[in-house]
Amino acid sequence: MVLEATMIVVDNSESSRNGDYVPSRFEAQSDAVNLIFQAKTQSNPESAVGLMSMGGAGPEVLTTLTTDIGKILDGLHRTKIKGSSHVSTSINIAALALKHRQNKSQRQRIIVFTCSPIIESEKAMEKLAKRMKKVNIAIDFIAFGDLSDETTKKLEVFNENIKGGEGSHLAIIPPGPNLLSDSIITTPILAGEGMGGNPGMGSGGGEGAQGGGNDFEFGVDPSMDPELAIALRMSLEEENARKEKEKKEREDQEGKANLEGIPEGDEKQPLLDQNGEASGSGSGDKDAETDKKDKDDGDKMDTA
Repeated sequence: MVLEATMIVVDNSESSRNGDYVPSRFEAQSDAVNLIFQAKTQSNPESAVGLMSMGGAGPEVLTTLTTDIGKILDGLHRTKIKGSSHVSTSINIAALALKHRQNKSQRQRIIVFTCSPIIESEKAMEKLAKRMKKVNIAIDFIAFGDLSDETTKKLEVFNENIKGGEGSHLAIIPPGPNLLSDSIITTPILAGEGMGGNPGMGSGGGEGAQGGGNDFEFGVDPSMDPELAIALRMSLEEENARKEKEKKEREDQEGKANLEGIPEGDEKQPLLDQNGEASGSGSGDKDAETDKKDKDDGDKMDTA
C-alpha cells in the first residue's frame, strides 16, 4: 500500500454555508474528511493526515500530520465559517507542512475542497501547478457547488499542468441526492489511479472511468469496509474447508466399499502344505494328483 503524508484543505468560506449538499456544504466536507482519513490510514497505518482551512482572513493549519482521527475531528469542530477562500496561499502553506513531515519516505499529497469562486488568475494557477509538480507534490481537487465556467476552467488548467507519476486528480461533483462522501468513493482520489470513475467528474477524474470496484476481491474495497471484506474472506475459507472435508469423506467411503468387495481367504488353511509349498498353489495340487496316480499303479501291480 502507498505510504503518504496528506494535507486536507477544507473550504470554510461563506459559500460553505449553502445547504445544497446535505446537511450543508461544510458539514458534507467534514464527513468526507473523515472518510478520506480512514481510507488513507487503513491503506497504510504509517500514513499521516493533516488538516487546514482556507477561508476567513487567511489559511490556517488546524492539525499537523497525525494518525489520530480525534485531532482531525477537533480541528473541524474549531473551524469557523467566514470570509472568502485563498486557494493559492493554502496550497503553498500545505506544501510547507508536508516538507517538514517526520517520515521522509512518505509521498506528498494535498487534497483541496473548493465550493467557492477562485480569485486567482488562470495563469497564476498554471504557475502554481508547475511549481508543485517540480517538488513532487500530488494535488487532488474536489470541486462541488455551483461552479462557474471560469472556475471550472481554472481547475482544469491546474490539473493538466500538475499531472504526473504521483497521480493528481480533479473531481467535479454536482449537487444531487447522494452525500458528498459517497460521491468521492467512486473517484480516483480514493480508489487510486485507473480505478473508479464518475460521469460527473472533470478531466482529471475521467481517466479512471474504465475501472471500478470490481477489481477488488469479492467486489469490496477493504479500505472502505474492512469488516465486510474479512467476513467474505472467512466465509469463502469455510466453504472451501467444507468442500474439502466432503471430498475426503466421499473418497474414504469409496475406498471402504472397494475393500469389502475383495473375498477373504480361509483363515484355517495352513500357509504351507505337506511338501513345503504355499497352500492353495497349483503346483501342490499337481504333485498330490501325481502321488495318487503312482499309488494306484503300485496297488495294481501287487494284485497282478
